[in-house]
Amino acid sequence: YIHPNFRGPNRNPQATGSDLAVQDILDAVAYAKKQTKVDERRILLVGASGGGYMSLMMAGRAPDLWAGVSSWVPISDLAAWHVQTKAKRLKYYREIEKSCGGAPGKSKEVDEQYHRRSPLTHLPKAKGLVKLDINAGIFDGHKGSVPVSHSLLAFNAVAEEADRLTQAEIDEFVRTAKVPKELVQAIDDPSYGKKKPLFRRTSGKARVTLFDGGHELVPAAAIKWLSQQTK
Repeated sequence: YIHPNFRGPNRNPQATGSDLAVQDILDAVAYAKKQTKVDERRILLVGASGGGYMSLMMAGRAPDLWAGVSSWVPISDLAAWHVQTKAKRLKYYREIEKSCGGAPGKSKEVDEQYHRRSPLTHLPKAKGLVKLDINAGIFDGHKGSVPVSHSLLAFNAVAEEADRLTQAEIDEFVRTAKVPKELVQAIDDPSYGKKKPLFRRTSGKARVTLFDGGHELVPAAAIKWLSQQTK
């Protein structure tokens, strides 16, 4: 297990999905390969919150590397998250501005930073290549800072068109913190324990799960899924 620092907290230009941060993670994998025996068919990535955001970035930036990527409560669109956190007067919108050079709309250069540092920009490159497991607590955005729309839109970016959620469905998830009636399903997955899965959809190599929880990672569920992945 290796935990790259990828340039520290996401409040400076060298962090927050930068090329430098991406390279740090690639360098960490290369270092591990040099230091010990590594089964290259089973290089796995997991992260939550800012780590979940970076996990999605790496799925799109290095899709051939990973046997599986497990992303929990991630941010997938920095411009959208800026709007969302500013509306709630949370500190994060100021931190994003420090990374991207200002607020969205300030200049073409700033907008390009938001675009390039957002996983949604890169995730289409992972479609069909990366086994990707995206998870979020259904109450995140209510009892937490990242609306579940970020996870659902990330899934849409790698899903087949017929499997994508509609914007109306996503909006209802975010607004009500409940599964829309037409999407209610029975899910049997004891690895989540008391954080029972409430909604799940699979498309190709991608899966998204909303569970009974908030802004958190469920370790047993993450480890179980990762343990089953290989190229």
